[in-house]
Amino acid sequence: MREPEEHGPKPASVPAGETAAVVLDAEGVVIARSESAATLLECSPGQLCAPLLELLSRAGTEPEPAGRRTTSPTGTTRTAATTRTTRTTITGGEHAGQSIPLDCTLVRLTAHTRGDRDAGARWLVLVEPTRTPAAAAAAAQAPAAAASDAERRRTALSHAAAASIGASLDVTDMAQILVNLLVPDFADLATVDLAEPVLVGDEPPHHDSSGEVRLRRTATAQSPGIFAEDLLPVGEALPPVPDAEVMRPLMEGRPVLVPDVAVLRATLGVDPETLRLFVPSGAHSSVAVPLYARGLILGCVTVWRSQLPAAFDEEDAAVLHDVASRAALGVDNARRYTKEHRSVVALQRSLLPHSVLNTAAADTAGIYQPAGGAAGVGGDWFDVIPLPSLRVAFVVGDVVGHGLEATAAMARLRTAVQTLADLDLDPGELLTHLDDLVLGFSSEQMAGESRAEPAVLGATCLYAVYDPVTRRCAAATAGHLPPALLPPGEEPFFLEMAPGPPLGVGGMPFEVTEFEVRPGSLLAFFTDGLVERRGGDIGEGLEKLRSSLAGAGPGLPLGEISQVICDKVLDPEPTDDVALLLARTRALSSDQVAEWQIEADLSRVAHARELVVGQLSDWQLDELGFVTELVASELVTNAIRYAGGPVGLRLIRDRVLVCEVSDPSGTQPRLRRARETDEGGRGLFLVAQLTDRWGSRFTPDGKTIWTEQAMDGTP
Repeated sequence: MREPEEHGPKPASVPAGETAAVVLDAEGVVIARSESAATLLECSPGQLCAPLLELLSRAGTEPEPAGRRTTSPTGTTRTAATTRTTRTTITGGEHAGQSIPLDCTLVRLTAHTRGDRDAGARWLVLVEPTRTPAAAAAAAQAPAAAASDAERRRTALSHAAAASIGASLDVTDMAQILVNLLVPDFADLATVDLAEPVLVGDEPPHHDSSGEVRLRRTATAQSPGIFAEDLLPVGEALPPVPDAEVMRPLMEGRPVLVPDVAVLRATLGVDPETLRLFVPSGAHSSVAVPLYARGLILGCVTVWRSQLPAAFDEEDAAVLHDVASRAALGVDNARRYTKEHRSVVALQRSLLPHSVLNTAAADTAGIYQPAGGAAGVGGDWFDVIPLPSLRVAFVVGDVVGHGLEATAAMARLRTAVQTLADLDLDPGELLTHLDDLVLGFSSEQMAGESRAEPAVLGATCLYAVYDPVTRRCAAATAGHLPPALLPPGEEPFFLEMAPGPPLGVGGMPFEVTEFEVRPGSLLAFFTDGLVERRGGDIGEGLEKLRSSLAGAGPGLPLGEISQVICDKVLDPEPTDDVALLLARTRALSSDQVAEWQIEADLSRVAHARELVVGQLSDWQLDELGFVTELVASELVTNAIRYAGGPVGLRLIRDRVLVCEVSDPSGTQPRLRRARETDEGGRGLFLVAQLTDRWGSRFTPDGKTIWTEQAMDGTP
C-alpha cells in the first residue's frame, strides 16, 4: 500500500545553532546578507527587511553607546558597539504559516570618512533560531560533534600540508602557501614572520634569546570579517621583543600555546602601542610555532582564533607543529635555492660585458633574461670584444642546462673566446680552436681527470667581426641561429649563413660568411630562448622577432629597442634563458683613412716616412709625427727586408691613431731584446716601447702588423 499523503506545510528546516548575518542601513534596506539569512529572513539586497524594521526602529531611539573606533588604511573611521540582544518572532519566507522564534543581536556600525563626518548609521544584525527542546537535546551532543569536527579539521590540514608544502622554491610563496592552508578552517588569522637573512637566501645566525631575533612580516591570511588593521603589515620588520618567559620555548624549537590571549597581553612585556602590532583585537587564543630546520630558527608561524569558538588545545598545537616542521624544510629548501640563484645571477651578470658599449665601429646594447620558474639562470651569454684597427667582434653563445654548472661552463667558453680573439683569428679558425678546446674538456671528463661541466659539451656559438673601414662583416656559426640585419630604410631579414656543427663534435669545418653592412644598420644577435617555445614552431618566434625589429627606427635607443623586443617576443614566464645583443654599426669616412702601396725597395722607405708626416700634418696631428714616422720606417724596412713586396701602409684616425704595415709573409714577428754586440733586432722593441699597443694578424694575403697611439700624443 502507498503511504497516505501528508497535507499542510512541512516543518521548516532550520539548522540548530546556525547564525545568519544581515547588514542594514538606517532605513532598514539590506546592504549585504549571508546565505543562511535567505533561509531565516525574507530579505534581499537592496530591499527593506520587513521582519527587522520594528526591532531596528526601537534600537534607533536609544542613545548610541560608546564603541571601539578604528581607522582603515583608506582613511575610513569605523565605530562599532553592541547595543542590545533581543528576541522576536517572525513569519514569512519559506516558513510561511509558522512562527519561528529568533534571537537577534544588533551591532551599530557608524562609518565616518575624512571628507564626510556623517555617512549614516549601519546595523549588523546576527540572527539565530531560538533553541527548542529538541535543539537543546541536540546541544547536549554538541561537545562530541565539536570534537569530531576539530579532528576532521586537523586531518584535513595535515593532508593539505603534505600535498601543498614544498611546491614552490620561492621563500615568500612558501610563507603564503602556509597561511592559506591554516585559514579559515584551522584559524581565523595566521601570520608568518621570517628572519631577514632567510629572505635573501642566507642562513640566520644562532641566537640564544628572542630579543636578538630580527624578523620581518612575510605573509598573512585572515577570515572574512576579521579586522586586523592595527597588525603589522606584510613587509615591515617586527619590533624587538623582550626575552620573556613565554617566548623561550620558541628559541628551543617548541610551540607556545596560549589558550587565553589576556595572559599573553600581560606577560609579553611590551608597551600597548607595540602590543597592537602583535596581538589582533578580539582574539581569544593563539598558538605560535617556530620554523625550525637544521638547528636554525628560520622564522615563526602564529595563528589566532576569534570567530571560531573553540580555543586552541594541545592537539591543535601538535598538528600545527607538524605542519610547521614540514613548512620549515620547504622554506629552508627555498632559501638555499634563493642563495644559489642569487649567486648564479651575480656570477652570470659579472661575466657579461656592460649592457651598453660604444666603440668606433658600433654602438651596442645587450640584455640577459633568466628563465622563469625553477629553471632560472642558464648558460646564455653575449660579448663585445674591441679588436685592433678599430674593428669589433660580436659573440653570442648558449650552453645546455641551467644553474651553476651551466654558468661555469659559459664562463670557460667566454674566457676561451676572448683569448682566441686576442690572437686576431678569422671567425672560422677561431671556432675551430674553440671546438678543439671543448673536445679536450670532453676527453678529460671521460677519463675522470677533470670535473669539466657537461654543459660545455652541448654549446653553440656565433662569432662575427665587423670592420668600419671596409664596412664588411665576417661571421661563422657553430650550431647557432644566424643574426638579423636591419639596413637603414629597409625591412629586417635573417642572414643566410652556412650552419656549422655545435661545439664538441669535431672534424667539421666552420664556413665564414661575409656580407656588407651599411652605416646605421642594426644587427641583432640572440639565443634560441628568445624565439623557441616548448611544443611551438620556431618560425613563429623568428617572425615575431623580425616584426619587432621592423619598428626599430634609427632614432630609438638600443636599450629601448631591446626591451620592446623582449616584451613582444618573450612569454611572461620564459622556459629558457635569453641573451640578446643589438649593434648599430658605424663607418669611417674617407678622410679618416689613408693608405699607400710601397715598392719592395729599401730606398722607398724615406718616401714612406714623407707620406706619413704629410698625412699627419693634414690631419693636424703633428705632435704624433715623430713617433709615427719612426714606427712606419721600422715596420716598412722590416717588411721589405724579410718579406718582399708588395708592402701596404695604412693610417687610420678616430679615437686612436692606427698605423698598419702589411706584407705577403706568413711569419709572425717576434719581440726580442738585442744584445750589445748585435747590429740589429732593436726595431720592433722600439715600436713596442713608443706605442700604446702593437700586434699582428694573419690575412688571406699574408700578415698585417699594427700599432695604436693615443690621439693626444700621451702613451
